[in-house]
Amino acid sequence: MRCVSRAEGAYRVHRVRRIVRGVVATTMCAIVAACGSGTGAAVRVAIPPGATLRIASDSLAKAGVIRFPRLFRVYASVRRSDRGIKSGTYALHKDAGWGFVLDALRGGKGIVHVVTIPEGFSLSQIAAAVAAKLKVPADSVMRAASDTALLHQLDVPTPTLEGYLFPDTYTFQDGTTARAAVDAMVRRFEQVWKPEWTARLDTLHLSRNDVMALASIVEKEAKVNEERPVIAAVYLNRLRDGMLLQADPTVQYALGKHVARVFYKDLDVDSPYNTYKHKGLPPGPIASPGRASIEAALYPANVPYEYFVAFPDGHHEFRADLKSHEAAKLEARKAWDSLEAKPLARRADSTRSK
Repeated sequence: MRCVSRAEGAYRVHRVRRIVRGVVATTMCAIVAACGSGTGAAVRVAIPPGATLRIASDSLAKAGVIRFPRLFRVYASVRRSDRGIKSGTYALHKDAGWGFVLDALRGGKGIVHVVTIPEGFSLSQIAAAVAAKLKVPADSVMRAASDTALLHQLDVPTPTLEGYLFPDTYTFQDGTTARAAVDAMVRRFEQVWKPEWTARLDTLHLSRNDVMALASIVEKEAKVNEERPVIAAVYLNRLRDGMLLQADPTVQYALGKHVARVFYKDLDVDSPYNTYKHKGLPPGPIASPGRASIEAALYPANVPYEYFVAFPDGHHEFRADLKSHEAAKLEARKAWDSLEAKPLARRADSTRSK
């Protein structure tokens, strides 16, 4: 009988322990993987390009999709599925089964595209954002937003759904078409629009399209939230008194481009959206207003103002008569001129110091 040396005995014990640990770990992984219910809330998990399984498992654990990231990595290694993870944003349920999660990561199943549409985006901007995320042509989004069935459904008199694709954050499944994306944004608008808002239209003697047009102007003008109902009131007062709206954002829309400041030469643009030439509201919205601007148009402030002027810090000064408005315009012009002169002064100082 051969005697076993102390070193060899210690090696055998160590090997047995490793085997036992491996069996225990594998058993635990199988149990935990099988116990995942996948009935928790759906969450988004971003897996960056080139992410390792460690990075991916940590992100999954942080989102609550898995609870034991280290065991999850062991499970993936046992299944020989710890390579080939596809990057992207996934929509997964909390406490999902490990097998399902691993298959999703390797096959790219459940990848979603998150599109955020800010308040005040025009249809062309929305089309560009959706096209970039869904990898579809921007023209296909524009065509979907010109669908006559949707226009009839919303009673929109303009050729497109400008203003009716509600600004929000949307999660689209991989492969979503342009039409499906537009449908989702229209449904969101219909969800946001309240029945009492429809009743309010009779009080204002305006159509919903009129309100949306006004709300879109308010959205483009307002920088201070509290001013939205006041801005809406100014334009409604001007409408009541038969005055031109003279809203700069409508001129920008007519120009087809954003300009930092509207100049006198811009006021000659020939368009029904040019409210410096045409009385009343424009034919339709000029952008997608958010809920706050829609409510401001529906429930304007009770104020006598018919004029306002913007200052560099974003606030407006409101006036009820033309004489005081002209004085406010002078103050605003000084403020704007002072702001524009500051960079020049800094450059002059820099030159003198050399």
